[in-house]
Amino acid sequence: MKPQGPSRRAVLALGLAAAPLAAGLDLTGAAPAAARTRTAHPFRDPGLPLKDRIDDLLHRLTRAEKITLLHQHQPAVPRLGIRPFRTGTEALHGVAWLGPATVFPQALGLASTWNPALIRRVGAAVGDEARGFQHERPEGWGLNVWAPVVNLLRDPRWGRNEEGYSEDPHLTGAISTAYGRGLQGDDPVHLKTAPTIKHYLANNNETRRTTSDSVLRPRVLKEYDEAAFRPALSADAVTGVMSSYNLVNGRPATVHPGLNDTVRQWAKKDLFNVTDADAPNNLLPGNQDYYPTLAEGDAAALKASIDSFTTDSAEPGKTVEALTTALEKGLIDEADLDTAVRHLLGIRFRLGEFDPDGGPYAGIGRSVIDSPAHRALARETADEAVVLLKNDHAALPLDAKALKKVAVVGPLADTLYTDWYSGTLPYAITPLKGVTERLGAAGTVTTSEGVDRVAFRNKATGAYLTAGSGADGAVLTEKGGSAGATGQFDVFDWGQGVVTLRSVANGKYVGYDGKVFRNDQEQPNGWYVQQQFVLEEQDDGSRLIRYAGYETAADWFGDKKYLTADAGGTLRLTTEDDAARYEAEVVRGGVEHAVEAVRGADAAVVVVGSMPCINGREDHDRTDMGLAAGQDALVKAVRAANPRTVVVLETSYPVTTTWEQVPAIVWTTHAGQETGHAVADALFGDHNPAGRLTQTWYRSADDLPDLLDYDIIASDRTYLYFRGTPLYPFGHGLSYTSFRYGRPELSARTVDADGTVTVSVRVTNTSDRDGDEVVQLYTHQRTSRDKQPLKQLRGFARVHLKAGRSTTVRLPLRAADLAHWDVTRGRWAVESSVHDVLVGASSRDIRGRATLRVDGEKIPARDLSRTTRAADFDDYRGVRIVDESKVRGDAVGATGRGDWIAFRDVELGAGAREFTARVAKEGTGGGTVQVRLGSPDGSLVGTAEVRGTGDRYSYVTVTAPLRGAGGRHDVCLVFSDAMRLSTFSLR
Repeated sequence: MKPQGPSRRAVLALGLAAAPLAAGLDLTGAAPAAARTRTAHPFRDPGLPLKDRIDDLLHRLTRAEKITLLHQHQPAVPRLGIRPFRTGTEALHGVAWLGPATVFPQALGLASTWNPALIRRVGAAVGDEARGFQHERPEGWGLNVWAPVVNLLRDPRWGRNEEGYSEDPHLTGAISTAYGRGLQGDDPVHLKTAPTIKHYLANNNETRRTTSDSVLRPRVLKEYDEAAFRPALSADAVTGVMSSYNLVNGRPATVHPGLNDTVRQWAKKDLFNVTDADAPNNLLPGNQDYYPTLAEGDAAALKASIDSFTTDSAEPGKTVEALTTALEKGLIDEADLDTAVRHLLGIRFRLGEFDPDGGPYAGIGRSVIDSPAHRALARETADEAVVLLKNDHAALPLDAKALKKVAVVGPLADTLYTDWYSGTLPYAITPLKGVTERLGAAGTVTTSEGVDRVAFRNKATGAYLTAGSGADGAVLTEKGGSAGATGQFDVFDWGQGVVTLRSVANGKYVGYDGKVFRNDQEQPNGWYVQQQFVLEEQDDGSRLIRYAGYETAADWFGDKKYLTADAGGTLRLTTEDDAARYEAEVVRGGVEHAVEAVRGADAAVVVVGSMPCINGREDHDRTDMGLAAGQDALVKAVRAANPRTVVVLETSYPVTTTWEQVPAIVWTTHAGQETGHAVADALFGDHNPAGRLTQTWYRSADDLPDLLDYDIIASDRTYLYFRGTPLYPFGHGLSYTSFRYGRPELSARTVDADGTVTVSVRVTNTSDRDGDEVVQLYTHQRTSRDKQPLKQLRGFARVHLKAGRSTTVRLPLRAADLAHWDVTRGRWAVESSVHDVLVGASSRDIRGRATLRVDGEKIPARDLSRTTRAADFDDYRGVRIVDESKVRGDAVGATGRGDWIAFRDVELGAGAREFTARVAKEGTGGGTVQVRLGSPDGSLVGTAEVRGTGDRYSYVTVTAPLRGAGGRHDVCLVFSDAMRLSTFSLR
């Protein structure tokens, strides 16, 4: 979601102001007693069936009132005693943007627990806290919550990596279902909150995210991207979906037919679907250029199954006008309005809004927010999310009784950072605090952030950059004299050249407000993150200071991005040629300071990682997968100074950094208010780590294709298809406990296509320490018509075992889950094949194997005599899948000469005589489609001539005679020019 409204400096939180309460309404959502007595409308009778209540209210609404309800900010209807309603409270890992509330680990960390039962409890706590705010209703509050995010972590460079759960659809489905159920509550009729799953569909890049096109061949669509959404929707664990910003196969997701044709078919109850922020406006010229007017775009979105338009902040005027115009012009009818209003009213009824007592969750009070129980749950979750990546020679756990001096150093040692969707921390336990608390009075803790403290002296004038010493800082200026505290800054390196500058004078970060620079920020924050700088070294050793706030990518900055001072000494932006040159005088070297802190310590803990708002977050993909160079150098220097060094890596994503000489590495996401306790618990063994990685950690970006390549099958991406050696594999995580696996046993050696077997394995704790093991079940299909994953997760269980104890883990395996999408017939197919059944501690640490024969079907040879969709190809080069029309359907779009698509194993029989194709060619020139056998360079059996049709959506039928097109072959269609092919046949 992005900021809304016209101001380039707008922040999303400011654009989500709740409409004022209607006069006289109580805070449970019920109408005032006088109004109930006066009206007694049937829709307020909780004894009636839900459908009857919705019908009654719907029929009382005027056409104009219905239209106003389709905007995110639904106004009050005073004549019916109906209060305002607002969609979209952020609740990704706690309630956000409403004030202090419990902050749980980032979504990536929640999934790293591999514990759905725990995550359901987290969801329940977040739902309680959302309800807890109902008696105050701060700006931005509502009971329709926007979580969970189920977009798969297909590529670790994705800026929003922290928001997703896993690169695997099964694990993502299990965690999202658990979280959604917790948010909803356990009442069979009413909802605690109404969770919205996002972002549909294939939303895995921030680069040009409103105009980029996620090209999904049918197998990737069905087996991967859709598979992440289906579990929570099928389980009715969420109440709707949010459409994504991007295009999918050439069509904006805001008007994607899958919002109705697919998503609603999975759910048993009516869904309430919403757009992402300002996405309706993106349909227009200047962005996606899909519809010429807002009326046409909004009408298409409504017909595609959008029920609520998130756009123009709290101002519904444009949406109301557009939908009114669409109705007047016949682009939509009142039945379309009624369908959407039914969906949104259904959610409001289930939330208890129209019940006299507000429903069973109306009594939840503010005391639940940051309650002792939720603090304990936050710590438990942060503990379980910790992953022990490496532990050579049993370097961990540390023995607190034997330690006299411990050093905790690094830029994240005594700071907790929050991300864009974090709530406000009610308190902060940093790693330094956690370790200090754990050691108690008996131990000594030394510390250093390990960052350079620098004074910036103008080389030409000798004046120093100077900040303010008060709590609110001051406008930065250049002043003469020496550099005291007001002229010193701690320089934090976040990688890719980006640094932040924290004033020594008041501990606040330097930021830009569009006019001046001031040291007044607690930490980097905001939509544009205006606290970023790059120190560009010059040939003479001086530095240019380039302002690198995110908004500098916008046109209004031009080439004025460098710092200089005006005649009065106040900093301003100018061009590179006019920029001031500064000598960076190091007052205190960060590495040297940290080395001094760790020298002689019984243990050195280096805490490094990412700042969640920099170099990877919404609207900004990562371009470098390594840790910041300065932080990497710090780790190596500390390890050289103290061999008893362990690293705590706190990031929102995988990194490619390796430290061969460091014996132990602990990884955690930014884990909220209890991060420091969780780190200390893991380091000292008070909690035995059992978190597991939910995505592959690659050794290099060279292991990955282009970020915008969504074809994980062809590009061998994710653990499903990756053939290289990862830095750390999917499912990896160590423990202080050793476990022995017995031989896996199957309840049957053969299963029908609709059958289920149980996989049982005996697991024994072979150490003297209690611990958890995450038992993972994978399968691999040995033979298939189509390329299959190297292995695929089918089940898992996190089990607790006391020292020396054993348990039998039983995991069900449904043959139906072994199906893949058969493009030859457009349906799921369970093939007859032998499957390797693999049980282990990670995708690479397989401890036991068995085989299972599945009696399914054999996919027959292709029959191209039937009308065949071109997008159902088996292989391709150069082409893209594109929108057949603006409403629905896929076609193949060739981009130039030599592009081709292939259809394998085609039975042509005695001989096909004619090739028929439905094609469109936007240009005026001619082109051809060749039919070849065996390969794109194989025997030419026919050529169809294609003339320009004048429009990409104007299709004509072309034919060509075929000669020698008999027998069983692969068939390739080769294009000579840019054109679109919808369907074809060989008869």
